[in-house]
Amino acid sequence: MPRPAVFLDRDGTLIEERNHISRPEQVALLPGTAPTLSLLRQAGFLCVVVTNQSGIGRGLFSEVELRAVHEEMCRQLQGAGVVLDGLYHCPIAPKIKDKSVIEHPDRKPGPGMLLRAARELDIDLAESWIVGDTASDILAGRNAGCRGGILLRSGHDVLASLAYLGDRDVVVDDLPAAARWILHGP
Repeated sequence: MPRPAVFLDRDGTLIEERNHISRPEQVALLPGTAPTLSLLRQAGFLCVVVTNQSGIGRGLFSEVELRAVHEEMCRQLQGAGVVLDGLYHCPIAPKIKDKSVIEHPDRKPGPGMLLRAARELDIDLAESWIVGDTASDILAGRNAGCRGGILLRSGHDVLASLAYLGDRDVVVDDLPAAARWILHGP
């Protein structure tokens, strides 16, 4: 039976926003990340990371270096008793600046990573949420048919992203506030 998921951006959502993280020592979980993911999983949601990693496509770091970064993030989460249900990335570098244009099906705002996760993990997209800190995150969820999107103020400046919000999307301060919204509403 399909289960709902919370799709999560990585940088500025789960870990501190830094430009093109390429080394494990750069990984720092944002406050409240592990307990919030635990709460969502206890409520029956799968927790799945979907992250654009254009640094690979730009030649700034390799798949091996990305894997080491993800292993460190997962190690920190596991140290707090949390395991992710899935982790997907897109290595494609953008060719244009407009974050609302789908340049590649897997690169957010494209829905490819979410759709692949839905197939592989038996996810009910219509009951799922996406949480991130840019318009491309919210649009990827919408393009995949998610229930709604939650834009966080914990990463990038959200001002430019506000124009892309729909009636099922909200803006909150951080991941713990997003979980409260998902679990309890306004």
